[in-house]
Amino acid sequence: MTTLRLALAASATLLTAATAHAEPAAPPSTWARCAVCHSNAKGAPDKIGPNLYGVYGHKMGVKGTYKFSDAVKKSGLKLDDATLDKWLENPAKLVPGNRMSFPGLKDPAKRAELIAYLKSLK
Repeated sequence: MTTLRLALAASATLLTAATAHAEPAAPPSTWARCAVCHSNAKGAPDKIGPNLYGVYGHKMGVKGTYKFSDAVKKSGLKLDDATLDKWLENPAKLVPGNRMSFPGLKDPAKRAELIAYLKSLK
């Protein structure tokens, strides 16, 4: 019984280590629209918009060196599934006064693909 527990514990440790260092997912085709203004690689410079590597799960407007608008910095929003879905659907509606000129993505499936991709960038 002890051997089984040790094997399970070792497997869990290996699985955790493997998933912690997993490669980002391949970008969905919709990313091409984002890539015009955003980079997606660790350490890459900001473009017209901020680098989106590792932003999932963080407060909006505080990660990285990008000069965010006061509206975004003061929003207090966390970049989670629900917030990103609303942001990608209509950034101007979610945070009035932000500088993102993207009009929004109306297709919920395309937004879900982008959110899943952003989650993988860590």
